[in-house]
Amino acid sequence: MSVQQKSVDAIRILSAEAIEKAKSGHPGICMGAAPIGYELFADFLNYSYKNPKWDNRDRFILSAGHGSAMLYSLLHLFGYDVTKEDLMAFRQLGSRTPGHPEYGRTDGVETSTGPLGQGIANAVGMAVAEAHLAALFNKPGYDIVDHYTYVLCGDGCLEEGISYEACSFAGTQKLGKLILLYDSNNITIEGDIKTTFSEDVATRFIAQGWQVIRVDDATNLAALKIAIERAKSDLTRPSLVICKTKIGHGSPLENTAACHGAPLGESNLAKAKENLGWTSDPFEVPDEVKAHCLAIAEEKCAAEQRWNALFASYESNYPLLAAQYKQFMSGATPDFNAIDGLSDFNKPEATRSCGGKIINLVAKVSPNLMSGSADLAPSTKTEIKGSEYFSPEHREGCNIQFGIREHAMSAICNGIQIHGGLRAICSTFFSFVDYMKAGIRMSALMSLPVTYVMTHDSIGVGEDGPTHQPMEQLVMMRSLPNVNVFRPCDGRETAAAYISAFTAKNPTVIVESRQNLPAYENTGLQALKGAYVLDDCKGQPDVLLIATGSEVELCMDAKKLLEADGIKARVISMPCMELFEAQSEEYRDSVIPKNVKARVCVEAASHYSWYKYCRDYGELVTMTSFGTSGPAKQLFEYFGFTAANVAAKAKLSIENVKLDRASH
Repeated sequence: MSVQQKSVDAIRILSAEAIEKAKSGHPGICMGAAPIGYELFADFLNYSYKNPKWDNRDRFILSAGHGSAMLYSLLHLFGYDVTKEDLMAFRQLGSRTPGHPEYGRTDGVETSTGPLGQGIANAVGMAVAEAHLAALFNKPGYDIVDHYTYVLCGDGCLEEGISYEACSFAGTQKLGKLILLYDSNNITIEGDIKTTFSEDVATRFIAQGWQVIRVDDATNLAALKIAIERAKSDLTRPSLVICKTKIGHGSPLENTAACHGAPLGESNLAKAKENLGWTSDPFEVPDEVKAHCLAIAEEKCAAEQRWNALFASYESNYPLLAAQYKQFMSGATPDFNAIDGLSDFNKPEATRSCGGKIINLVAKVSPNLMSGSADLAPSTKTEIKGSEYFSPEHREGCNIQFGIREHAMSAICNGIQIHGGLRAICSTFFSFVDYMKAGIRMSALMSLPVTYVMTHDSIGVGEDGPTHQPMEQLVMMRSLPNVNVFRPCDGRETAAAYISAFTAKNPTVIVESRQNLPAYENTGLQALKGAYVLDDCKGQPDVLLIATGSEVELCMDAKKLLEADGIKARVISMPCMELFEAQSEEYRDSVIPKNVKARVCVEAASHYSWYKYCRDYGELVTMTSFGTSGPAKQLFEYFGFTAANVAAKAKLSIENVKLDRASH
């Protein structure tokens, strides 16, 4: 048996042993796809295990993230900091080898995967970033940005709708350095896919503009090598390599769903070792295999050294470009003090329009922005003026037309952000954020500072009706850990939202209005604290009026009505609950005093976010139903979003407090 074949079997057995020890995992893909993983790491991927974050490495994404044990076994064999002990701690609390690959936890893991199809879309984003950066920085003889993105997926990934969206986009964009290896074994958790996935995958991808290559027996390493070489040779199209495999290869459970999502069991693992001629102790591999894989890994490190020498020469010949490249790759944030007019908003204006102006001001000092939308840039105002749209003819373009592909858009932006060197912005109408939620959740899990611009934020959308009027979406976004959700009330708060987004280490959702909103004198950088006193009264207030976005205006008007009746009110703008909750208790109490129990919380969206702030005696002016179709002004009145109603609710809250005190 060749050392190459022994190495493939080492991947199979190490994976199965880790899963068996954990009593949890997915051995089927690990054993079936092991030859694909080996061939990539041995003969194709450019990487440096000594510097896993080397800029110009090839990226490998395991979209079928349930095969994580195989990835950890590959990383262990090829020199990365994944030890035998790490393999033995697979799926255990606090280990570096979690159940699905997690970005930032394990050296060599490029992105968090598990929700099927997300990894494919992440890879498309990485390929976009590579093509864009290459167009900006490469010069004749100096291909500073020059690498491939490889993805391994299974039947499940291709069944998910996100893969269709992402692959359609990739084919249209002719991303020739994207190579998708399809572990085609015809088995998912419920069994054979003949009743769920019978389409001609090859024809589907050809129709989407991909090169399609078949490997009828993926245990044939020579055939795999020829196929991947052919894929690399066509830079005009992304490539799909269909690799026919047997799930659970070599085990008694081969070709059955029984090995998809459960350990083989001790007896079946022993039989698999016997079938493969494996005699090493658990979690050990033959010295021959160790030496073979580590020699390859050492050789791979030379690619980084060659690149370093090339970059040194590039820096000498193109010092300004080299300096800008370093700035891009360092993730430097904009110098907002150097941006004139960032907060110059002094007249009524829709916050979506304010946001568009801010993006363009920032782009002048930070050319590393890439901004796209799901076919809505004229409405979301997110186009970077003066730049082309990214395309096969204009790789330097900073704008992206994602088409009507919200789910893929969010995950592609995650890939752009993960790649390094760029800051991703994407936008659509807020009601469509449902289609993006899975991608935003992955942004949050990975702490990726993607900026999500969500316009048309409420029933203010008007005549388009309830399908386009977000009601529950704010609650959904606020429920996600590690996401900042801004709903600014004017241009200056919008500027603060973008400053926060472009300096954050986590994703930000900026929710903007379609309709014009007033400009206030006292807004601005105070919004970076999440909430603040916008308009106060003398002495202790009788009631607190708390709102976001367009409803701040109602509170300001209601305050005047209450003052006419001798009631002292404080107006609090709360554009970002998450940042407010991150402030000290002293600050939070200075804005929302515990001893002022009469409160009204106002937002043209679901009430679920607000009970924490209105407490026992507060009142709500919020939505408890979907919207309806009609002119925006009429809708606000119909649903009770008027200054008079806010004032009435304030009086009711004050009365509630008085009645309670009297009862005690």
